[in-house]
Amino acid sequence: MVPQQRPSAPVDLSLCQVRCESSSEKLGCVFGQKQHGLSIIYWWKIVKKVLWTLNIDNYAPEITALTYPLLKQYAHKIGADFQIISERKFPNFPPVYEKLQIFELGKDLDWNIYIDSDALVHPDMFDPTDHIHKDTVLHNACDLAGNRWRYDRFFRRDGRHIGSCNWFAVASDWCIDLWKPLDDLTLDEAVANIFITQSERNSGEIQASHLIDDYTLSRNIAKFGLKFETLTDIKRKRGDTTDYLWHVYTLPVTEKVKRIQNVLKNWGITL
Repeated sequence: MVPQQRPSAPVDLSLCQVRCESSSEKLGCVFGQKQHGLSIIYWWKIVKKVLWTLNIDNYAPEITALTYPLLKQYAHKIGADFQIISERKFPNFPPVYEKLQIFELGKDLDWNIYIDSDALVHPDMFDPTDHIHKDTVLHNACDLAGNRWRYDRFFRRDGRHIGSCNWFAVASDWCIDLWKPLDDLTLDEAVANIFITQSERNSGEIQASHLIDDYTLSRNIAKFGLKFETLTDIKRKRGDTTDYLWHVYTLPVTEKVKRIQNVLKNWGITL
């Protein structure tokens, strides 16, 4: 089924032509019926939705061979196109910053869903866009911003202390500023405000610059006052304890492959 918005008010069918048009860009259907002698039609606006991931320089094919089949399956389930960001547009920034291409790529979409290439999505996972309004952005969870970032006036004014964990991020065209690239800080200035946690330091896998994406999205949430929700809270409110997502970013590739294989085995999934 293609996701649809609620129908508009009925109109005189004599003024319109009943049709159903489909393309890779959009699909709109109009259905006519008779009601008390008047011909009326209803139309549905088809939701344009993309599930994005990032893959620069052919990242870890031994991992994506395990994660992409589930990402593609999930995109199909929720009526989204699956798109991989693979070209550099910010060559002077760390590769993770390329996620912010969504600010331009997704501005004409109803919904943008971003999931890291090394994340797993369970086939039973629901569509989060059915649980939030277009004025709200969503992560799986969030950190305490003050543990990771040096605050500026935007964080202090906002006061919610939201630290973005943007490996899973959902926002509509209304909230595309979630992915707005920095325009008032240089890379060096931004990285100077990032402080990795002790566990990240101990892993040997994370440098402060690696978190430039989390920092930028955290700052955008505060700067633009974006309403914020987490998948964790949505599940809690519904009494849902299912682990739909898996992502551990502090592991080397070889260890991550083993962990992903174990998760798939526990989920009863054979690729």
